[in-house]
Amino acid sequence: MQSFIFVLHAQNTQRNIAYTDDNVRFTVISDGAIRLEYAPDGKFVDDRSHIVVNRNYPQVDYKLKTRGGWVEITTSKMKMRYKKNSGQFTDKNLVITASKEILPFTWKPGMQQKGNLKGTYRTLDGMDGDTQTQTWVADTKKGDKLKLEDGLLATDGWTLIDDSQGLLFDDNKDWDWVKERPANGGQDWYFIAYGHDYKAALKDYTLFAGKVPLPPRYAFGYWWSRYWLYSDREFRNLIDNFHTYQIPLDVLVVDMDWHYTEQGKGGWTGWTWNRDLFPNPKEFLGYLKQNDVKITLNLHPADGVASYEEKYPGLAKDMGVDPQSKQTIPWINSDKKFIKNMFKNVLTPMEKDGVDFWWLDWQQGIYDPKVKNLSNTWWINYAFFSNMEKNRDTRPILYHRWGGLGNHRYQVGFSGDAVVSWKSLDFQPYFNSTASNVLYGYWSHDLGGHIGESIDPEMYTRWLQFGALSPIMRTHSQKSAGLNKEPWVFNKEYCDVLRKTIQQRYEMAPYIYTMARKGYDEGLALCRPMYYDYPDNKEAYEFRNEYMFGDDILVAPATAPAKDGYVQVRVWLPEGEWYELHTGTLLKGGQIVERPFAIDEYPIYVKAGAVLPMYTRKVMNLNGNDEEVVVTVFPGGNGISSFNFYEDNGNDKNYASEYAVTKLTSSSQGQERTIVIGKRDGQYKDMPESRSFKVKVLSSLVPQSVTVNGQPAKYEYLGEEFALSVDLSVLSCDQEKVIKIVYPTETADMNGLLGVSRRIAKSMEQLKYRDSYICFKEEFGKMGSLSEAVIYAPEKISSLVSDFWKSYTDLPEVLKRQGLNDENKAWFLQSICWSKQ
Repeated sequence: MQSFIFVLHAQNTQRNIAYTDDNVRFTVISDGAIRLEYAPDGKFVDDRSHIVVNRNYPQVDYKLKTRGGWVEITTSKMKMRYKKNSGQFTDKNLVITASKEILPFTWKPGMQQKGNLKGTYRTLDGMDGDTQTQTWVADTKKGDKLKLEDGLLATDGWTLIDDSQGLLFDDNKDWDWVKERPANGGQDWYFIAYGHDYKAALKDYTLFAGKVPLPPRYAFGYWWSRYWLYSDREFRNLIDNFHTYQIPLDVLVVDMDWHYTEQGKGGWTGWTWNRDLFPNPKEFLGYLKQNDVKITLNLHPADGVASYEEKYPGLAKDMGVDPQSKQTIPWINSDKKFIKNMFKNVLTPMEKDGVDFWWLDWQQGIYDPKVKNLSNTWWINYAFFSNMEKNRDTRPILYHRWGGLGNHRYQVGFSGDAVVSWKSLDFQPYFNSTASNVLYGYWSHDLGGHIGESIDPEMYTRWLQFGALSPIMRTHSQKSAGLNKEPWVFNKEYCDVLRKTIQQRYEMAPYIYTMARKGYDEGLALCRPMYYDYPDNKEAYEFRNEYMFGDDILVAPATAPAKDGYVQVRVWLPEGEWYELHTGTLLKGGQIVERPFAIDEYPIYVKAGAVLPMYTRKVMNLNGNDEEVVVTVFPGGNGISSFNFYEDNGNDKNYASEYAVTKLTSSSQGQERTIVIGKRDGQYKDMPESRSFKVKVLSSLVPQSVTVNGQPAKYEYLGEEFALSVDLSVLSCDQEKVIKIVYPTETADMNGLLGVSRRIAKSMEQLKYRDSYICFKEEFGKMGSLSEAVIYAPEKISSLVSDFWKSYTDLPEVLKRQGLNDENKAWFLQSICWSKQ
């Protein structure tokens, strides 16, 4: 038997073709991905399809072997065998098996996955959790359960993408447009082999389906949105209130009342500014720019352009329609002439006036009337995004619904009008992270819910806390006086928590933006299922609401109402140690824990020892490139921790090659901790030469000494946070900065101190309203002022903390000696969720 073996290295060759004959072609995309083509007429497809936009691939090592009438292609992850000259792919002539390096599998055509991990869905319109409550939603019926589409990943370890019927691009140099694929009965398949290396599968997918574009930095700030009949003056008052309450804001979303809606002048679809509300739209847009606020306007395009619209005459003329006919110009997504003229006459002039991007809200027909199987959602997303990419200097962003595979390239999703309920809140964390299985990593929800008549402040607060740890943070609701979500309309307790929640989002912005870059580079969404990192742990699949927020933060959302002031959240912590952010508790992993959280606390867990870039609470928007960065060091961990802090221009289109990275490291040995802020590597437009840095060490003792590059440094102890803050002031980013912190040999138990001391101080304030004439005895009284005592006498921190824990452990007896009656004693212990240490 004669056989031939070729060891090949394919790099940027003509589509990495490994084997071809008259009717079959195999292309190696990576060691884990291969294209399988059968063309009965011998005409293979080289055009880009709507799913597959890249035909040139990086270097791949593979072996090509022919023996006994079979073709074999082997990579490090799989072996493909095909019987030569046997025609269409079937289970008799094609088989792919896993290599020894990954989870074993054998695949043949016709096999179905048993463990698909699902993807996402076009919309959550009308959904109460995962159940449809409305009759007006196009693709689900009232009472239906939401069925997520299949995703790219499965526990089976393999995925087949069938693009045989997929629409193509026509490769028009002016503007790529849709064309139908020849109906030749061919097969065009993409097979991905990955075992349980889900991250590798997603990266392989990006090699042929394209990367996830990095949104502009401002998109990661807070978006204010409300369906309400706002005027120019009311929006100005709104923004003034954001300033007054020191609440950051980046994006103003203006719903459909920006245009006329009354019969004869407008409607659900509209294209003309309502000058009763906005007498001078250009001046209004200029005001927003002066206040560093971006704006997006809502569009319901489906009804086309009526004759009463301001820009109708020019559009009609360009479309060959007599303006005097007053004939409505229909919206046809596949009509290139119409779409180009819509931008020319209607949309681009508004963009030049100051509209930053568009909020598309297509709710009508699922498919285009002219091109068979063309999804209206998919194509309108492409048209708007690619137009911005082609004709604007700023970074393209689109805000609309999911249209299907390939739509990850048009990145920000509008999930639609969900019901205001705990069920909806409980469903959205799973919906968010699972969408990453199709690379759709930027869902934007109506935080607080949309369909309803009133707000439960606790529910809304929990929803906003979840939103601060979501890809996009945007509040919205239907037009109802009872659904005003302005933070300052809530009582002081809730207003404070809502404000701090939005501020927390901005503090995390450098970390979030760095992780967003990872989404571009590697196809990893900001919110990821636990099984990406822990694929062999059953809990990673069972705790479906839990997710990784980037590489270093785990979130277990609180999605149920509290009982007696605390919500109990069941959390699976993977192996290692995890720092509970709002309580300062270091917990061992490899276990399931049940943890209590007050309304001002949330289940956020950071990998022990992590070193992460943060902003200060002074940041009010994300437009600046030179904000002060707080290098935050978390307790625990062993050895060296590092993080590559990413920065770029924030809103230009050159981020693929124009960016900078600064390596942050933290290590400890004995009583000494060393933090290094490395030299910045890279370049981008408007890059600051210097930057102000701070170093913050959480759950820290008071140091014996602190130096920066060998010189004594300015530092302070933040008693309220039990954290050390080192001020590096403004230094050149080209200079390495080495911070050495030496601690005394005396120790103190800082674990959980942050949360326990805060709860006690808060409850002691409330106790005075239960017993106005109470007089605190020293033993009890000093428990409520621990943070202040540490600020005033930091050298006594060890003894102060030791005394606090001693009293806390014996708290029932302390309260008894304080003279509290049984009712107040029971209330106090419950109010702080006391448990004996």
